[in-house]
Amino acid sequence: MDIIKKHTAVLPGFGLAVVIAAFAKFLESLLPIHLIGASVIALFLGMLINHFHRPGKQLAIGLKFTSKKILKFAIILLGASLNIGIVLEVGRLSLCVMVFTLFTCFGIGHFVGKALKINWKLSNLISAGTGICGGSAIAAIAPVIDADDIDIAYAMSATFLFDMAMIVLFPIMGRALGLSDMAYGLWSGTAVNDTSSVVAAGYAFSEAAGDFATMVKLTRTLSIIPTVITFALISAHLKRKAVAAEGGAQEVKASFNIIAIFPWFILGFLAFTAFNSLGVIPAAVSAGMKDLSKFLMVSALAAIGLNTSFKDMKKSGMAPMLHGFIISALVVIVAIAVEYFMGLV
Repeated sequence: MDIIKKHTAVLPGFGLAVVIAAFAKFLESLLPIHLIGASVIALFLGMLINHFHRPGKQLAIGLKFTSKKILKFAIILLGASLNIGIVLEVGRLSLCVMVFTLFTCFGIGHFVGKALKINWKLSNLISAGTGICGGSAIAAIAPVIDADDIDIAYAMSATFLFDMAMIVLFPIMGRALGLSDMAYGLWSGTAVNDTSSVVAAGYAFSEAAGDFATMVKLTRTLSIIPTVITFALISAHLKRKAVAAEGGAQEVKASFNIIAIFPWFILGFLAFTAFNSLGVIPAAVSAGMKDLSKFLMVSALAAIGLNTSFKDMKKSGMAPMLHGFIISALVVIVAIAVEYFMGLV
């Protein structure tokens, strides 16, 4: 009975997200020119609804389930329409760009944080959110550095605010630069922060670009593992120094759980990609799974919008926002510059 209640509790929120997604798809079909995708429309519809009437507890469980679990499930389904050779090639290219963007985030981000007099925990949370995978990276790193709730909230807000701008601006900039689907997918997959925002920005450009961007983002997400381990060791070192300064002899160990932070849904994505590459999945089924994947992604973005408050975003203050803006802008520039030197632009 408890299992039935648990599953029933998600239905109201999930149902509302699906309705908004369907309406967003309808609005997208009415547009004479493909300037904005259903993902972006759903996201902003959700935010607009939240502004006038914040969803209550009855919807909260289902909205959280949709924005987290359904989004990951949608990405797994996407694998059924892709070829493993393309995935590996995109992964290889994205690693080259990612080395430079991560160095930009954590290297330059350190000095930006110091200049703005932001504590090292908040500064690195913002850098992690910008360089790796938005809220997921912030949530994974926060416990190992003992970040305060207010630091987490500031970092989430700073990262999310610029994600909203990137969702709208990236397709416009990509078309202005004359980027190919592959070049745009690589650019947005490495420079846009959160997975949901990458999905929105990618498919707003084209279907192929959305596929590339999602694959790049999955490769980038894996960097959360060495990053969390590194910060766990740094935090343990700083704690030992603090204890030594106080004259204590307490041993401080780095604490992190590799099983807990590993993005397991990526294995599902790769499994479906392998099955499709081997011809196990019929073409009609593959096409149907991709359509379902895209619709569920739009639903997840609707749920994220419903959980996002304009008022809460305003409360974050200026310094974290400025930090987020500087790092986000640098990553955007560095990512496209690396692509240019790789001959992809």
